[in-house]
Amino acid sequence: MSTVQTRPTTTTPSSRASAWRDRVDAADWNTVGSELDTYGCALIGQLLEPSDTAEIAALYTDNSRFRSTIDMARHRFGHGEYRYFAEPFPEAVIALKQALYPRLLPIARNWWTKLGRATPWPDTLGEWLDMCHAAGQTRSTPILLKYGRGDWNALHRDL
Repeated sequence: MSTVQTRPTTTTPSSRASAWRDRVDAADWNTVGSELDTYGCALIGQLLEPSDTAEIAALYTDNSRFRSTIDMARHRFGHGEYRYFAEPFPEAVIALKQALYPRLLPIARNWWTKLGRATPWPDTLGEWLDMCHAAGQTRSTPILLKYGRGDWNALHRDL
């Protein structure tokens, strides 16, 4: 019998991480859930300050921060480009993943239950990532998009 070794969840104790978590917590998650049920989308408010987005956008030219780059036109995904972050992720990505997971988890479980399926998601992001890694899904999924004038993103399934 093999045992999955649990990785410690990455923490980001900075005041910026607290601010991002506070912004996530400030959303009306009952309304978010209702809007997702009704419309398939919902607004939760501003999570990042302009300075945060500028800092993340500035990473785009640093090849060491990314594991791969996708030319959207080549794959008929639209026009533009996106890059998959490599670990370690930027602080904002880590903090927002940790803050959003427990808020989105009840919504995902509710949808899955409505479909008559057992919900596969554990209570913590760390446990979920461990399950994914144990199943062979070890490549990072956070992306950074780059669009020029007139670029667009088509509905598609990533490679």
